[in-house]
Amino acid sequence: MPSALLADLTAAAGRWAHPDTPCSSCTASALADRPDATVVRHAGTVAKAHAPHTEPAALAPRLATAVRLPGILLPPLTPSPVTLHGRLVTLWPYGSPVDPDDPDAAPWEAAATLLARLHRSPVPDGLPGMRGPAKAADAVRRLRAAVGAAPPSSAGPARPVLDAWAALPAWARAEAPMPGPLALCHGDLHLGQLVRHPAPAGSWRLIDVDDLGVGVPGWDLARPAAWYACGLLAPEDFSRFLAAYRAAGGPAVPATGDVWAALDVPARALTVQTAARALTKALAARRPLDEVEQALVDACARMDGAPPQTAAQVTP
Repeated sequence: MPSALLADLTAAAGRWAHPDTPCSSCTASALADRPDATVVRHAGTVAKAHAPHTEPAALAPRLATAVRLPGILLPPLTPSPVTLHGRLVTLWPYGSPVDPDDPDAAPWEAAATLLARLHRSPVPDGLPGMRGPAKAADAVRRLRAAVGAAPPSSAGPARPVLDAWAALPAWARAEAPMPGPLALCHGDLHLGQLVRHPAPAGSWRLIDVDDLGVGVPGWDLARPAAWYACGLLAPEDFSRFLAAYRAAGGPAVPATGDVWAALDVPARALTVQTAARALTKALAARRPLDEVEQALVDACARMDGAPPQTAAQVTP
């Protein structure tokens, strides 16, 4: 039985997609239904209910930035959200996502180029801080709560994750201001945040402005860097990503040479965040970690102060 929010959100997407004549042959589908976001598609329209307690004053400048940068960010269909069941709702054009079953076709160059262009864009007045560190801190809080509720015998893998978190500088734990130079950042970059915009055909755009803001640009490169350091992303793919970012003039890393001075702390933070989320789910389900989850925990255990890889291994 769908929730009232999901049902009404689906109806709202249908009204926007067909404002004059309802389409009886169109099929609506739920793209996501999580506590932090409910997303539905109807034909070429996507309706998103943002997380509870999303502040209108924070979402408004993020939406305005997407409107201002339509060649980088997917712009919304309407500039302002509406309220549904106490949740802020925004409407977007549908774009084709990255195919998770075709890793060889992953658009690493497109993602890197869009990030470089975003990081080089002027920061608009009134834009909040990028939410990356705050999301990492929330993942660790949830892990601590899960560990407290779990049998002591099952909470052992959390120790290296929490130790790695404690070793990070305060800014990466959302306990101090982010160090400069700051830039316009996405805040939660992964391949699921790219879609092919319907016009012009085949053009990639970044989606999801909930974490968009002013921050350390290296954070947006941290997930690919963390995956590489954990052995979950092939060196050639990470090199493609870095080369494209540098070719587009991205400011997060030097144009040549060592990248880890800029990426080490963000990559560690994203590794901890991802491991914390995986552990929290495993503890809730009372199941052992799978191979990928164990690799993340093992990476946290190896965080002893040395960069995860040498620059020579990743410099294109």
